[in-house]
Amino acid sequence: MHLDHSHSGPAAVSADAVRPDGRRRALRIGLGGPVGSGKTATVAALCRALRTELSIAVVTNDIYTREDAEFLLRNAVLPPERIQAVETGACPHTAIRDDISANLEAVEDLEDSVGPLDLILVESGGDNLTATFSKGLVDAQVFVIDVAGGDDIPRKGGPGVTSADLLVVNKTDLAPYVGSDLGRMARDAKEQRGELPVVFTSLASVEGVRPITDWVREQLGAWSA
Repeated sequence: MHLDHSHSGPAAVSADAVRPDGRRRALRIGLGGPVGSGKTATVAALCRALRTELSIAVVTNDIYTREDAEFLLRNAVLPPERIQAVETGACPHTAIRDDISANLEAVEDLEDSVGPLDLILVESGGDNLTATFSKGLVDAQVFVIDVAGGDDIPRKGGPGVTSADLLVVNKTDLAPYVGSDLGRMARDAKEQRGELPVVFTSLASVEGVRPITDWVREQLGAWSA
């Protein structure tokens, strides 16, 4: 599920914004999307861009491995104690939407062990266009697709494309090589999403993550207001 957009921002819809000790808990942002779209690379880029100004932690989801967490650890995007891996043992969307207990435990463990935190990123394992997060787990959802998957993905829709709080169209640098029409993708995304935001980016560029970090800062501003 995604945020109820009739509200002004994450803080307006979170009933459990305060921890039992009275501290405001971290803003939780989920990242989902198809296999290979660039979710882990997006998490890594966000951590690099924001780690000097925010206290961040990450929870990754894989079916039987810790591969995404190990990628983040190898690239030293955060200290090891700020990265936790969840092995879902089933389709990743089950652990982010249906039975969120393992992810909630990981989130709460991070808040207890390295908190107070400003931001927790929860990355889903590779999934399809139906991947959505429970509102009991995250406050906002980012859905990542890429141009190499075909420029018809926005038109196909699906809950992730149509209702995520932010849609990221990644790997725009590959568009000329895979025959994807970025203008068509922008028009189709607008038709599917209405006023919900869409950003086009290439993480091959150092500045590629900036539109996403700008959006995250907006969410944090609403959360702490």
